[in-house]
Amino acid sequence: MIKRFFDIVFSFCGLLIFSPVLLTFIFLIWINDKGNPLYSASRVGKDNKTFRMIKLRSMVLNADKTGVSSTSSNDNRITPIGAIIRKYKLDELMQLWNVLTGDMSLVGPRPNVESETRNYTKVEKKLLSEKPGITDFASIVFSDEGEILKNSSNPDLDYNRLIRPWKSRLGIFYIENKSVMIDLKIIFFTVVAIFKKQLAINWVVEQLKSFNCDEKLINVASRKEPLKPSKPPGSNKIPE
Repeated sequence: MIKRFFDIVFSFCGLLIFSPVLLTFIFLIWINDKGNPLYSASRVGKDNKTFRMIKLRSMVLNADKTGVSSTSSNDNRITPIGAIIRKYKLDELMQLWNVLTGDMSLVGPRPNVESETRNYTKVEKKLLSEKPGITDFASIVFSDEGEILKNSSNPDLDYNRLIRPWKSRLGIFYIENKSVMIDLKIIFFTVVAIFKKQLAINWVVEQLKSFNCDEKLINVASRKEPLKPSKPPGSNKIPE
């Protein structure tokens, strides 16, 4: 109840505060190709229910028709304006509307497409027990997801092998340890990560340590070593 009240107040205020920025980029996107500046994407939310997630469009029209779910930083579908939008995470601001309407929360595991959630293990399905969020621990640790997938010949496969195993674990960790105070800190450090990523990552690592989290997850979250293909939680094999 407190979390929902928190979501309503902050999403409403956020939409008001950022409306000049949102309106400016809505106009810039439209003037670029005269297409719809907003992108509505189907995502799977709490209890496996689908909803339409709203984002500022950062790609060319009909980019979703290519059948690729994951996006690298050098994806040729990204427009010049879209590159700026993605760099500063402006596309996520429109999801404040999804928070206001109740489909999402400010903080929670990031929503995924149905084709991906169908591959969830029994352990990963715990991610669907909570409302999806605009940000969480994984959003900070993997805020450079596009760079990780840069030059990948198969972004979806590499996402499932390199990012998904740890993103899922961080999402489950959040669900098991969530609190209003942690939510406030995650929101703050999500903003910090845009400008000082290492500082935000250091905070995540400290949080994991304070809860005596698995040492392997702590090491991955520190992002000091290259990511390696790994098994998703609850699986005995690396995605192929």
